[in-house]
Amino acid sequence: MKIGMIGTGNMGTILTSSLIDGQAAPSSDFIITNRTLTKTQPLKAAYPDITVTECNETLIEQADLIFLCVKPHQIHPLLTELKPLLTRDKLVVSITSPVSVHQLESVINCACARIIPSITNRALAGTTLITFGDRCQHEQRNFLYSLFKKISIPLEINEDITRVASDISSCGPAFISYLLERMIQAAVKVTPITKEQATTLATNMMIGFGQLIKEDFYTLETLREKVQVKGGVTGEGLKVLEAEIGPVFEHMFEKTQEKFIKDHETVDAQFGVGVDGGKDNSNEL
Repeated sequence: MKIGMIGTGNMGTILTSSLIDGQAAPSSDFIITNRTLTKTQPLKAAYPDITVTECNETLIEQADLIFLCVKPHQIHPLLTELKPLLTRDKLVVSITSPVSVHQLESVINCACARIIPSITNRALAGTTLITFGDRCQHEQRNFLYSLFKKISIPLEINEDITRVASDISSCGPAFISYLLERMIQAAVKVTPITKEQATTLATNMMIGFGQLIKEDFYTLETLREKVQVKGGVTGEGLKVLEAEIGPVFEHMFEKTQEKFIKDHETVDAQFGVGVDGGKDNSNEL
């Protein structure tokens, strides 16, 4: 099966590299394109057997599975332009959360799915979030599952948890990275440790932490209990976190939900179809 990638920005590149390195498909099966063609060069250099094409139309003609790795507001005009080529034998997958599978299906006639990857997939780890369209056949669903099992743990989700699930699995690495950076900065500011030393310790701690959870030695709760010896130093640090962290994560999720709603409003206006697949009557009395 030939796999087409429209868009080779950060996530398009990560997804392509992960699928090839995870041996989900050979590099010779991939056809890629980008509005700025020079952005395909790093992938072509890394995987010479990849086919680079200058136009979306050629890609769609040659590919069976087409990934749309573009920004949410670019999806509708792209689908409208390419609709005649997206015949029923094609399978289209969007990787952007504000566009629902029902909205994809409202424009094109082929099978559709949405798969939200994570940067952790580059290490052949983490989760990919999957939502199938109504036209997606059993064999197509199985194929996508088998493809993404090579680079992640695929998880099928309903539309109503799309944003929060993506916040945790896809945005989570950025949030955790920021917290670790602040931890390192504070350690350097308050103690004699160097930034290099603190960074090495924090990095190795995170790798070990991930292994403990992966190997199911502890849950998050029991891990904390094991480290927190009664009357010890860890307990004093946790008291500070409990007292000062407050509702920061609640506020974070509120903000990401607000942005998600705004993005949806833009997308819904383009499609004229809400996330549930029905006509958008939000402006009607």
